[in-house]
Amino acid sequence: MELGDQFLFFVLVGLAAQLVDGALGMAFGLVSSSVLLSMGVPPAAVSASVHTAEVFTTGASGASHLAMRNVDKRLFLRLALPGMIGGAIGAYVLTQLPGDVIRPFIYAYLLILSIVILLRAAGRLMPKKEVRRVPVLGFFAGLLDATGGGGWGPVATSTLLARGGTARTTIGTVNAAEFLVTVSISVTFFLTMGLQHLDVILGLLVGGMIAAPLAALFVRHVRERWVLLAVGILVMAISLYQIGRTLLA
Repeated sequence: MELGDQFLFFVLVGLAAQLVDGALGMAFGLVSSSVLLSMGVPPAAVSASVHTAEVFTTGASGASHLAMRNVDKRLFLRLALPGMIGGAIGAYVLTQLPGDVIRPFIYAYLLILSIVILLRAAGRLMPKKEVRRVPVLGFFAGLLDATGGGGWGPVATSTLLARGGTARTTIGTVNAAEFLVTVSISVTFFLTMGLQHLDVILGLLVGGMIAAPLAALFVRHVRERWVLLAVGILVMAISLYQIGRTLLA
C-alpha cells in the first residue's frame, strides 16, 4: 500500500470508528486497534498510536457532546479524574508487561453486560439503582483502556447503561471524560516510548474529527431504546469475537 493510499485508509478507519464511538459511547479504540494489530503493529505501539490520535478525536467528540448538552458535569468529574490515574498506570504496565492475561476476563464481563443491556432494551429488565462507586468504575475503565486497546467506552458506558443511566447523557459524559483519560494515557506512553507511527496517528485523528460532530448530533435525536439495542449488540459481538480469538489461539 502506497503512503498516500495508506493515509487515506487510516482516515477512513478513524471516520468509521468515531462515528460508532461518538454515537454509542465506545469502539474507537477497539476498531482502530483491531485493524492495526491485524497489520502486525506491536500491541504497545498500537495502544500508543490510537491514544495519541484519540487526544484530538475525544476532544472534538467531548466538545460536540457538551455543545449538544449531552454531558452530566457531576458524573464527568467522578469518572474522569480516577480514569486518568487508572489510564496512566495501565499505560506504564503495558510498556513493561503483556496485557493478554486479563483480557479474557474483561470480555467475559462485557458479554454479561451486553445481555443485561439487551434485556433492558426489550423492557424485561428495569434497573433498580444507579452505579454508586463511579470513581472505582472510572479507575478500572481507564486501566483496562490503556492495557486492553480500547476498554474505556465498553466498560464505562456498558456498566452505566446496564445500571439505569440515561443513554444520551451517559454516552455524552463518557465521551467527554475520555478526553482527559486519553491525555493521561498518551503522556505516559510518550514519556516511556516516544512518538511513533505518525502516518497512523494523523490518519485516525483526521477521520475521527470529521465524524465527531455528526455522532453527537445522532445520539441526541435517536430513541433511547434503539441506542441501547445497538450498544448491546455491539458489546456482545466484540466480546464473543475476542473470547473466540482467545480460545482458538
